Formats: sequence, structure tokens, C-alpha cells
Amino acid sequence: MTELLRPFEFEFFRNGLLVATMAGALCGLVGVYVVLKGMSYIGHGLSHAIFGGFAASTLLGVNFLLGAGAWGVASALMINGVTRRRVLGSDAAIGVITTASFALGLALFAFFDGEGASFDAALFGSILGVGTQDVVAIAVVCVLASVLVFLRYRALLFTTFDPEVAEVSGVNTARMDALLMLVLAGSILATMKILGVTLIAAALVIPPAAARMLTNSFSRMLWMSAAIGAACGFVGMNLSYHLDVQSGPTIVLVAATIFALAFVATGPLGRGRAVAQGARPGRAGA
Repeated sequence: MTELLRPFEFEFFRNGLLVATMAGALCGLVGVYVVLKGMSYIGHGLSHAIFGGFAASTLLGVNFLLGAGAWGVASALMINGVTRRRVLGSDAAIGVITTASFALGLALFAFFDGEGASFDAALFGSILGVGTQDVVAIAVVCVLASVLVFLRYRALLFTTFDPEVAEVSGVNTARMDALLMLVLAGSILATMKILGVTLIAAALVIPPAAARMLTNSFSRMLWMSAAIGAACGFVGMNLSYHLDVQSGPTIVLVAATIFALAFVATGPLGRGRAVAQGARPGRAGA
């Protein structure tokens, strides 16, 4: 027991554990909309796009949250505009925007001989760089995301399952999509240091996918996904310290284990729910 509690003696671990737990809950909550709207690729691509902003702000000495935040917001709005216009296949257009930004980040690090530790932390996550500022940042994003879901619950529900009906009913789906993309960008930005660019998409997708197999109710799926994400962050951070493995991969592996257990435990019923995750509200439950 003493050995299990030893890491709590260090401030960096306490900060990392708090951030990892909140990051898991945040990704789990936002991930429900990402998964049900079929936006998994957008979440993956946006995380790579923000990496370009991370590289630029790091090398230019600009505050990470300001530099990468502005970059992330711009990328999110561009991606949202591309997906709504459908002039080009959304997956192709998103691929162009996000991979170009990611490549720019890699090029900047190589050209200016960026620090390897910062590079690795951005890609795979690290508890060593987590401080009070990161705790405050992710707490703010968690509160904003929760307030948005609470105040705009029905509008987001209709926009997620049936945007055509939502539009006819007076819901501004363009605004809802833009808000969701901004929250998604903020979530990725706030969790980058703990999860890493390459693994954020998994944290956004795995908890809601597991929750979807466990319930047929949209409201229950929201809190179950957030709870699963928080548990993955808490357990994964503790395991990462004791196993001396980077935090991001460990958290994702814990999430994958929970998904596998849900997959086996729910059997054909849970798998059927997962297949039907794009169902209308009447079938998915409110």
C-alpha cells in the first residue's frame, strides 16, 4: 500500500493525476457527439492540426495555450466549413488541412532543431510537463463543455441525430456544429500534454463506444462515457508511474481493456447498439 501511495508525494504526479482524470471525463463527454455524428476522423485530424500550432508557439516563444489555441480554433472552423459545404469529399478536405498542419509542425521542429523532449511529450503525452496552469486550463474547458451540454442539450441532441429536422424546427445547426468543433478543439488543446497528439482520438472514441454498448439511452451514454473516461485517466496515470510507461499510451490501453470487457459482457445486444449508434433519437433513447 505504501508503494501504491508513494507517487502522491510528488506535486507533478498529483497535478498529472488530476489533469488525466478531468481529461478522460472531458474526452468521454465530447466524444459522445464525435462518435454519434461520425466525426471520429475529424477528432483525429484536428489533434494533428493543433500540433502545428504547438510547434510554432514553442519555437517562437509564444504562450502554448494562446498560440496553439488560436491555431486550433482556426483549424476547427476551417474543418467545419469544409464538412458543411461538401464541395469536396469531407474526408479528403480534412486530410489536406490536418496533415498539412501536422507536417508543418514536424518541419518546424526539424528546421529549428526543436527540443526532443517537447516533441515527444506533444506526440505521446508526459506527466512531467503538467503544472498548475494545465490544471486550471482543463478545468475551465470541462466547465464550459458541461455548461454547453446542459444548456443546449436538446439542440445538440437533434443536431446529432437528425440535422434536417433540427433545421426545420428552428435549431441553428451551423452554429451548433461550430460550437461543437470549438469545444472539440479546446478539449484537444487542454489534453495534449497528458495524452499526446497521436492518442487523443482514441480517448475521444473508445469511452463513448464502450458506453454505447452498455446503454440505449443518449443521456445515460453521456454520463457513462464521461465516467469511463475519468476512470481510464485515473487508473492509467497510476499505472504509467508504476510501470514507467508514458501516460498517453497507458491511459488508452486501459480504455481499450474496458472496451474489450464491455464488448464481451454485452454480447450481441451491445454490439447491435454499437452498429446502430447513428440511429434516430426514437431508437437511441433520450
